[in-house]
Amino acid sequence: MKEISLWAAGRQYLRGHSKGVLLYCIFAGVFALVFYLYQLPAEAVLYAALLCAVLGLLVLTADFHGYYQRCRVLRDLRKQIMFSLEGLPEAKGLLEEEYQELIAALYRDKIRLVSRADNERSDLVDYYTLWAHQIKTPIAAMGLLLQSLPLAEDRSTAQSMEQNSELAMELFKIEQYVEMVLQYLRLESPSSDFVLKRYALDDIVRQAVRKYAKMFIRKKIILDFSQLNCDVLTDEKWLVFVIEQILSNALKYTQEGKISIYMARDGTKTLVIADTGIGIAGEDLPRVFEKGFTGYNGRRDKKSTGIGLYLCKRILTKLSHTIVIEGEPGKGTKVKLGLDTVDTVLE
Repeated sequence: MKEISLWAAGRQYLRGHSKGVLLYCIFAGVFALVFYLYQLPAEAVLYAALLCAVLGLLVLTADFHGYYQRCRVLRDLRKQIMFSLEGLPEAKGLLEEEYQELIAALYRDKIRLVSRADNERSDLVDYYTLWAHQIKTPIAAMGLLLQSLPLAEDRSTAQSMEQNSELAMELFKIEQYVEMVLQYLRLESPSSDFVLKRYALDDIVRQAVRKYAKMFIRKKIILDFSQLNCDVLTDEKWLVFVIEQILSNALKYTQEGKISIYMARDGTKTLVIADTGIGIAGEDLPRVFEKGFTGYNGRRDKKSTGIGLYLCKRILTKLSHTIVIEGEPGKGTKVKLGLDTVDTVLE
């Protein structure tokens, strides 16, 4: 916050006391005129004017010092006014008392609104958390029913197997969206459970790849996974979630070709996930991490929620990692995760 300068305070003070200064000048002129009309010596007029000016300057200086100190106190209070009204300077006069009462009334109203909003948000988070956990039960039951359908009804034709496979894949997507809801709620919580340890990056990537193995097979997408041989200081659960989201996007927008996972060859701990999919329009690249932004691809295919990359960015920032996305329409997309961790305090 910028410190208030003496010059700026002096200008404001004189502007606020301009009427008093003008009145003093008028009185001095009246006295000078009276002295002149009575033909009194000029020395007496000058002495009286000088004496009044010195006394007035002393009074103004003392008053300005108090004014400047009060300005500094009020400027410092701006840092804590969101939490407490303690420290307000003593009101001088009825007008300042009324202003302070007005500030206090606004503060009480703000506290009431904030408290109500916090309670409503807490109730909403509790509801969605409960819903996300409860919906997992019917999803798991539907998965078991799908696995048993061919045997139970003896439907062994290729068409029925294909339909079951399609249903299983859509059910898998539903499960992923539910998991995204849970991760979103956990990330927005002030007590996000980040636990930093050193992990083998190969193990983390394999967890994500195994989750999407069936989708790789179904879409006949080749996985080019080079040995990473890299340890990173991170949170395993959250980094796995990030890689899963990136793989999900790569599979969603890649109809044929391959997805490659490898370490950048620039000497840094940068994990690269590249695909041969439809790519990203240049005008969309600067906004891909914005909350709710779907871009041209999302609007065209109606498949994007605009939440996945936003969550990835938030998570990686909290882990002191970075993410960069490169791509061109028709030439695929390349996601670079910078996993060099610096010593920062998680916000």
